Parts: sequence; C-alpha cells; structure tokens
Amino acid sequence: MVDFVHEALLYRDDEEYLAGTVPFVRDGIAAGEPVLVAVPQRGIDLLRHALGGRAEHVEFLDMRRAGRNPGRIIPGVLAAFTDNAATTGRVRIVGEPVWPERTELEYPACVQHEAMVNTAFEDRCAWMLCPYDTANLAPEALRDAEATHPFVVEGQRRRPSAGYREPFLIADEFNRPLPSPPPDALTRRFDLDALAVTRRLVAGFAVETGLSADQVEDLVLAVNELTTNSVVHGGGFGTLLLWREGGTVVCEVRDAGRIASPMVGRRNPGASARGGYGVMLVNLLCDLVRVHTHEDGTATRVYVG
Repeated sequence: MVDFVHEALLYRDDEEYLAGTVPFVRDGIAAGEPVLVAVPQRGIDLLRHALGGRAEHVEFLDMRRAGRNPGRIIPGVLAAFTDNAATTGRVRIVGEPVWPERTELEYPACVQHEAMVNTAFEDRCAWMLCPYDTANLAPEALRDAEATHPFVVEGQRRRPSAGYREPFLIADEFNRPLPSPPPDALTRRFDLDALAVTRRLVAGFAVETGLSADQVEDLVLAVNELTTNSVVHGGGFGTLLLWREGGTVVCEVRDAGRIASPMVGRRNPGASARGGYGVMLVNLLCDLVRVHTHEDGTATRVYVG
C-alpha cells in the first residue's frame, strides 16, 4: 500500500533538532528501512555523533552541495535515493532544503520544491521529515513550511497542518517574476540556425569569467537544452541574455512557450513522455535554476559558478 508522509519538524536548537531526528532515523534502521539524511553538514555532524555506530546504516548527503539548486533535489537527491533503495517497502528521509542562509533569489524555488514533493511522491512509500530552524528562519518561511507539509512536528506533538495548501496553488504563487537583468547584459536573439553560434558564445563568455572546464561544459550543455527547447517548443526562436555576478555566469533564455506544469524538470518524465528530460538535465547541471512562466512566454535563468 502506498503510504507517503511529509512532515515539517520545527526546532529551536540542537537539542530539539536531535530529539526530532534521532528517533526517526533509529526507528527506520530498526525496521530495516533505507534511510537518507540530506541536510547541511552541521546537521550531519550532529546526527553522526548522536547515532554512533548506527550511522553506518545511513546515507548522508550535504544538502548545501547536493541541493544548492532546489530544482535538483527531487530528481537528483530524493528520487535518486528512493529509486536505488534495495527495498519494496518504505524509505525514510530527513531532508532540510531551507536554511537561514538561503538567498531571496533561491527561496521561491525552495518553496516550490517543498510543495511539489507532495505531488512527486504521492505514489511512493516514503516518510520524509523536513527540519525547519525556528530560531533563525524568517516568520514567512515557517508559514510556508505549514503550507507545504501536511503534518507538523513540534517537540513531542505531531499535528495536521492548519495551513496546508494544494501543491500546485503554492507552486503557482511562487512562480514569480525574476529580478531585472543588468542593463549591460549581453543579449542575442537565436533560432535553429544560430544554435551552434550561441553555444560558442556561452562557452567563450564562461571561459573569460574563469569557470573551470567542467563548469563550462555543464553551462553550455544546459543552455543548449534550453535554446533547443525554445526552437522546438517556444515558437522557433528566443532571446539569450548573459552576464556575470562575481565569478558566477548567469544565462537567461526567453521564448514564447509556456511550461504547463511546475513538475516539469523535477522528475524523470518516463520513456513514453514527449520531452521533459532537457529541463531535468538543466536542473541537475546548474547551481541554481529559476523559471518564470506567464501568458506571453517563459524566462529560464541559470547560474553556474
């Protein structure tokens, strides 16, 4: 029987963090359930110490690295673990995608991620516990945690969330316009005949910025997927914008197409699907991906650096 549970754990300090996560992990190990802990490294260190020898039965991932791009978490962290878990039963996951140092630019994608988890895993047997630092997160982040998690855990109390909302409504609410690009952003229009030129332009710009060879390759591949999608699904042409933010290269692709579902790019669309792999690949390759789709088209902005 499918039994997906998605809970927010509200904690104020290390003691409450461990009181909520350690029994959850220990119970999973005792039941023979595969357990993933995907949290910032400090949380990993706390849990390893508290679990002692039991820690060897847990897979740990530093969420600041694995989930730096919130759009990567479902396909690259959560689904990757559940798909590879050697079990026909339930898996347990402690996942912390929202931490106090998340930027305003990253945050809307974080909330969309938490909402879409409820859709992506509705047919999977998984129990996810998502810690939220109530001492350091903004009040709106805690309200959003209630909106994206059907259940909330506070100390010894577990309750249904009074603020829980339908996932697609949350995702649409956080489909927000992107900050304006700088006035000196390099701007190029492209169509099918210009795709190769566009790839070379992006590669040269990334090299000049000082990205590593692997980063240049990832960025070029991501932009190629986006521009090809524009040609195939976005009216046959689009606009590319390029600029630097410190040592990071930012690329934005605009076209007349619309992304119908916020789940696009967040999970493997399956062998019978018509498209969807390209956006997922972009999420896996880039440090941050922000998408704004509206009546006149879609803007997808990627960050590598």
